Amino acid sequence: MLFCQLGRADSLREICNGLGCCLGRLIHVGIARAPCRSTLSYANEHRPAALFEDLFLTALARFREQQGLGTRKHKFRFKNKLLSLDSTTISLCLTMFPWAKFRRAKGGVKAHVLLDHDDYLPAYVLLTEAKRSDVKLADSFRLNPGSIVALDRGYIDYALFGRWSMAGVFFVTRLKDNAAFEVVEECAIPQNRNIRADQLIRLTGAQAQADYPELLRRIVAWDTENQREIVLLTNLLEFGSTTIAAIYKERWQIELFFKALKQNLTVKTFVGTSENALRIQIWTALIALLLLKWLHHLSKANWSLSILASMLRLNLFTYRDLTGWLDNPMGTPPLVPVAEQLTLALV
Repeated sequence: MLFCQLGRADSLREICNGLGCCLGRLIHVGIARAPCRSTLSYANEHRPAALFEDLFLTALARFREQQGLGTRKHKFRFKNKLLSLDSTTISLCLTMFPWAKFRRAKGGVKAHVLLDHDDYLPAYVLLTEAKRSDVKLADSFRLNPGSIVALDRGYIDYALFGRWSMAGVFFVTRLKDNAAFEVVEECAIPQNRNIRADQLIRLTGAQAQADYPELLRRIVAWDTENQREIVLLTNLLEFGSTTIAAIYKERWQIELFFKALKQNLTVKTFVGTSENALRIQIWTALIALLLLKWLHHLSKANWSLSILASMLRLNLFTYRDLTGWLDNPMGTPPLVPVAEQLTLALV
């Protein structure tokens, strides 16, 4: 299944035939012979997907212990753990995947991801059917006190925010246009920054006030790239307004994570139609992405993750020094001298 991901194989036939073409070198990765399609199909249907989930989480923890995945791109002064919460939907053919019914004539599954901004890899992943609501699954993720969660408007639930605040968890999101509130205090606006308003507000809606009776912060930031105002809502009362705006901007990293997953790995077409086979393929995609991120961190060459993925696909079973190839991928591989049979002079 890792060959399916790294080799971009779209079917069981491609996986088995591709591995069959490399029989002489499969022995070096512990595979005596390439599997047949029926064997691989049976394994995908019956081998527990939880095995691959545990493998991903164990490998991720090992890489994080050894600090082998790089560091956060945007530096903040605060020491709080920064996270992003979002989901991505993977569309499926309802005829092929009847168990994943989403709409009347469409199927799908959804990957809910809590992204850790220390290395831009998931802290938690939850796979559900696509019809499950994002906000109702927000309580499924464990958040430590002091964590800061950046999320979009799809997760706005004042009762959820109230529970987070009671637990010492901070959030940064966008305020809905129809939100009812009153301004309690106007805060100072920093000069020469893209902050247009900084206010302490109280929700005035009957249910909203019951769910979250405490003060909240409303910040209006100007988006120079798209020429529009962005209205932010947060319970971070001590942070600077520019820092809060930068935190929400950093939420874009979870969109880049979903983009990297879908563009570089096989998660749009599936080699099995059962729920277990689909889960195995998604978890192996996450394992492959973890390996790609690690190699990208090790490489000294100035190339993108997508170019690394495509170049790796062309060199999966070539004998080259990995470190040397990562640093100089276009270099000439070492020449191996031809073994010659020496003749013995007989008297």
